[in-house]
Amino acid sequence: MANRAVANSPFIIVFGGDPYLNDQTARDLRHHALNKHPDAEDIELDAGSIDRYDFDEAVSPSLLADTAIVTITNLQNADERLSETMISYCKQACADPQSASVVICRHEGGVKGKRLVDQLVKTGASKQEVPDLKKPDAKLNFVMQRFEREGRRVDPMAAQQLVAVLGERTGELAAMCAQLCFDSDDDPMPLERVNQYLTANPQVTGFAVADKAIAGRTAEAIIDMRAAVEQGTDPIALIGALAMKLRTLAKASAVQAGIITQAQAKTNPWVLKNATRQLSGWTSDGLGRCIRSLAWADEQSKTNGGDPVYALERSIEMISNKGRQA
Repeated sequence: MANRAVANSPFIIVFGGDPYLNDQTARDLRHHALNKHPDAEDIELDAGSIDRYDFDEAVSPSLLADTAIVTITNLQNADERLSETMISYCKQACADPQSASVVICRHEGGVKGKRLVDQLVKTGASKQEVPDLKKPDAKLNFVMQRFEREGRRVDPMAAQQLVAVLGERTGELAAMCAQLCFDSDDDPMPLERVNQYLTANPQVTGFAVADKAIAGRTAEAIIDMRAAVEQGTDPIALIGALAMKLRTLAKASAVQAGIITQAQAKTNPWVLKNATRQLSGWTSDGLGRCIRSLAWADEQSKTNGGDPVYALERSIEMISNKGRQA
């Protein structure tokens, strides 16, 4: 979301970051500009496929309107002459913003076209830098902000579950947050509600199986695993979720023993805290045996003639027994 100062500028550059957020920021700025100038013409251009004359025509008065809201994608692909024309217009627009057309440029980030961005900013353009959402904490903050945007809150573990399942697909993550807020009055949004909406995702099923196995509920975990496989879930997806849970337990154990710091664990503090509470009765040898068992199950899933369901059952039994040998 753009800040007010940027939104009121006649020439704006939305720079880098997560592609979905970059696009959304530009759309928010465009909607703000159209609300402020309802009579303006709405124009979209691609810097890689236009020349300076196309740009001049877009920002100039036309038969339809005196001004325009011009959104330009792929600013990094602007050629030299287009760049010069944009810099000249930016200087003019910033000197007289009231009568100028508004230009909103999207740049994908990186070195290409960075010189043009710097020149535009020096001339008076506003620059909105977009977060990249590469770190887990950034993704969690994004989820929290999506709920805040709807005037709602979300339980920390529910937010973590959303990130774990949809964190690599920002658009889907944002849509899911909006859908949950639209369909449910829960405040804060609980983990149970989030899981109801994510049941079709094998990772969620795998997390549920792992939680039951770690809690010692062997039969329930195996029943859930078999049901998921019968409904078409690939055993490899379940194995991946189980392995992720065990790796988190291993990290929590290492932090508790002082082998690594919490920062070195590179795991969200809420998740690490929850894993630490589950460590009772586990040993390093037990964790190692469970991880090796899952590696064997993974091999069975990828080998012709293997029995992945049987291997998963044995792994779940071993996890339920905290890796202790019979």
